[in-house]
Amino acid sequence: MEFKAREIAEILKGTVDGDPEATVTTFARIESGKKGAISFFANPKYEHYVYKCKSSIILVNKTFEPKEPVSATMIRVEDAYSAVAALLDYVTARKRSYRRYRGCRSRVRWSAKLGKKVYVGDFAYIGKNAQIGECTKIYEGAYIGDDVKIGSYCIIYPGVRIYPGMVIGDRVIIHANAVIGADGFGFAPLEDGTWKKIEHTGNVIIDDDVEIGANTCVDKSQMGSTVVKRGTKLDNLCQVAHNVEVGPNTVMAAMSGIAGSSKVGEHCIIGGQVGIAGHLTVADNTSFGAQAGLISNVKQPGQSYFGTPAIPYMEYMRSYAAFKKAGKK
Repeated sequence: MEFKAREIAEILKGTVDGDPEATVTTFARIESGKKGAISFFANPKYEHYVYKCKSSIILVNKTFEPKEPVSATMIRVEDAYSAVAALLDYVTARKRSYRRYRGCRSRVRWSAKLGKKVYVGDFAYIGKNAQIGECTKIYEGAYIGDDVKIGSYCIIYPGVRIYPGMVIGDRVIIHANAVIGADGFGFAPLEDGTWKKIEHTGNVIIDDDVEIGANTCVDKSQMGSTVVKRGTKLDNLCQVAHNVEVGPNTVMAAMSGIAGSSKVGEHCIIGGQVGIAGHLTVADNTSFGAQAGLISNVKQPGQSYFGTPAIPYMEYMRSYAAFKKAGKK
């Protein structure tokens, strides 16, 4: 890539503060900037790096007022963090090419239907009656089962396993070794102390614009569907159990799990290693701190929960203060 400051400002609808002809060819973190790179400043605790950063261009918020001279050209935008994400998307889209390709060592069953410019890598398998939308990439070694439906402009990375009958929307990204549609963890205890497997006959529905991290598992339902709704982002090593519903635009950090039949609202933030027990309901805009463990419903939207069992933030802080005080006796 090669962009001038004025070009970037036009793309991001920002304004240039400095040399409009300043040119960049790469991205760099603000603490390790170098000539020819573009960095961004969004977190106040990194402000001291702005004054010594060697990057040619720095994206800053429009409200930023420097306390010292800044050698780099600044591009002022509404939100620097969102702006750098938009710029990365723009650059990636320019590099991305769509072409029809089928690896000679792949296997596509004759009844599968592939849209225009679908990429199928070597050793990938696409089952009977599967449907793949246009410009989707199925990378090497991926498994797409019978009757699977995958939308357009998706990316299915190497080693992904999508079980038969699963439904994937448009612009979905599934990272390496994720498993979509394995059986849920359902067993009935018998009188002799053994466990009888409960068959799972449902499926998984992944809506548009979802991203699923590496080694994450989304299990199919006993009946009906496990649903991950539009715009949701799941990190690596997450577990979404059978019959769960995850609301739109929710984010879930690594090593978190949602047990069976729970329903998580929209715009929720689930920190790392959070556990949500089964058959619970979580209100919209709920946040969970890392390692929180939820065992009861969250009815009021917009609250933050910490600890195990998870309780509202202010209640947690009062309890923590009392705990610290008791430890000093």
